[in-house]
Amino acid sequence: WKDDIKIDQEAVAGYIGGEFAPNGGAHSGRDWGKFDIQKEVIGLCPTECMWMDGGKLKIDNRECTRCMHCINVMPRALHIGDDRGCSMLVGAKAPILDGAQMGSLLVPFIKVEEPYDEIKEVIEGIWDWWMEEGKNRERLGELIKRQGFQKLLEATNIKAVAQHVQEPRHNPYIFWKEDEVEGGWTRDVDAFRKDHQR
Repeated sequence: WKDDIKIDQEAVAGYIGGEFAPNGGAHSGRDWGKFDIQKEVIGLCPTECMWMDGGKLKIDNRECTRCMHCINVMPRALHIGDDRGCSMLVGAKAPILDGAQMGSLLVPFIKVEEPYDEIKEVIEGIWDWWMEEGKNRERLGELIKRQGFQKLLEATNIKAVAQHVQEPRHNPYIFWKEDEVEGGWTRDVDAFRKDHQR
């Protein structure tokens, strides 16, 4: 989903008050003690985008990475948004020629609505590239590893986005071409030294 997580504040209070079992009752049968929203939900949020404010749960949705931990712990209180779709990952494979590989995120969000033209367009671009460039018995993940993720982006006409970057200042996929870099590769050393002194 792309929009905000829906919060039922009464259900949040129900979880805090012990009216509802956390995790849908999946961990029942043992005495885990009273439900602690700070320890079990807010403290385990990977981006720390949640907090309690006057008895109400607040979420900074811009910081949320959609890990769904909070939704799994409090399914009656939290629900995914209404703007729904899917993410498309490519290149995952079991160990055949080159070892096991995880899939890479190609499309962070795409609508899933009939007649599914947006999805078909991406898949057909992948097929065309793979049929043209793939070697005999080579899987898509191996082709991506051999030619690079940027070639796949070019074949599917998908622009590079922040979600393609593994972490800040570390980019395993995208290599800029000279015409995409302002000023190109050649620079005037004296002009560079004005802004970057030794």
